Amino acid sequence: MIIDSIWKALFTCSPIFGIVFAAIDDTIGFLTHMNIRTLILALYLFPFIAICQKMIAPGGSEINTSFLKPQKSLYTVYYVKDTSWTKKGTMTYDITYDANQLIYNYQYTDKSNEWSVSRTSIADAKTLKSISYQSESSNSKLNLEFGNTIKGNYYSKKTKKNKILNLKTPSSFFDFNLADNMMTTLPLTVGYKGTFSQFYYDDNTDTLVSNYRIKEVKSYAYRSPKTGNHDTWLASVLEESTGAIYNFVIDKKDHRLWQREMSLGNGMWEICINEELDYQPIKNQFNKEQSIKQISTGNSVITGTAYAKDNTGKKLGGLVNTAKKQFAPKGTEITLFPNSAYYEEWVGVNKKIKKQGQIPEVPLDVNFGTAIKKTKVYDDEGHFEFADLLPGTYVIMASFDFTNSYNYSYVTGYTNYYNYWGYTGSNTNYGSAKQHYRDQANVEKLVTIDSDGDKKDINLRD
Repeated sequence: MIIDSIWKALFTCSPIFGIVFAAIDDTIGFLTHMNIRTLILALYLFPFIAICQKMIAPGGSEINTSFLKPQKSLYTVYYVKDTSWTKKGTMTYDITYDANQLIYNYQYTDKSNEWSVSRTSIADAKTLKSISYQSESSNSKLNLEFGNTIKGNYYSKKTKKNKILNLKTPSSFFDFNLADNMMTTLPLTVGYKGTFSQFYYDDNTDTLVSNYRIKEVKSYAYRSPKTGNHDTWLASVLEESTGAIYNFVIDKKDHRLWQREMSLGNGMWEICINEELDYQPIKNQFNKEQSIKQISTGNSVITGTAYAKDNTGKKLGGLVNTAKKQFAPKGTEITLFPNSAYYEEWVGVNKKIKKQGQIPEVPLDVNFGTAIKKTKVYDDEGHFEFADLLPGTYVIMASFDFTNSYNYSYVTGYTNYYNYWGYTGSNTNYGSAKQHYRDQANVEKLVTIDSDGDKKDINLRD
């Protein structure tokens, strides 16, 4: 009954349909068979069903390029199967603007740095309509200019041959190189769906455009190892020609692409994770050049003695540390570096992070180690020395194990006293002994040199 109703409606709404199929129906009586009518109905409605899927195209109302900020993003690329993660390399997205053009640079480098792929796309800054594309890998070079026709050249490094390209321009598409970030421009929400086309040139096929369908969008709680939890959208996209699935984790607030996943078949996934280059919890900058100069170009000296003080270690009922000083053993490493606003802020930020227990602590600047000076205790009494220092404040620290001892007392028995009338009292009898144990001292001290040429002698003790 439903098929008959729709069939009649089509005859009413579409005169052409009515004329053509009425004539066929008069001629071929079997069209009255329900299965044939259903087939014709499906063929007729297919274009309209396709149109119902939202089309996303350059310049369309769905595109909001204000979310594409000028910035560089770094992603670590893994191949993942079950619980096995294998690092494959890194990729960077670098977005800049020049007048009304968006310039997008992509770079992939394998983990061994033996090969890389670079791609540059230029598109209209508001519409993302393609203007040009360039790429280079270990196998080829490609240059394209987009217009009424797509012109360019393809060079094979293997055959050393150059091919001039003059391609018919597809109706509407996004440069595949921009596709990941194009997803971040969309007004994603629960249940959002849409279809878009990607242009990709492959010298081994005549297919230039593939269709991608956004199948599902839902809320997702993403946890960054650096900045904690974030409210995001998880958008699943189907490549219609291959059946490949792409998952995009996109921030609900700033539309940052946190993670991109691509199915590779046989249970293998390529997963790209945002390394958050803009994560800078330390506002003060580390001054590498000044710090190196401070520890190497002066005339001041710091000498000292490293030891654990008297009350370091365990207290188990008797005297503690029968030896007055526990010297750092000969060969103990002593570390010195300039104190700075950067280092003090780093200490404060990590203290707060550790107390909250929500995210990992912030590592020191990658260049911090270049301005660290080390020496060693040179005798059995904890002595060390640093030279060539400029005026300033320094952090000096050491960590060392030592053997400690303590005296303790214990009850050996009791002496009871009696007289003619009976028990009169008792005394407790005590013995004493010494116990040895291993302990550790962690010592740190701030030392200030006021004038070049000064000599400071310090006690570096726990």
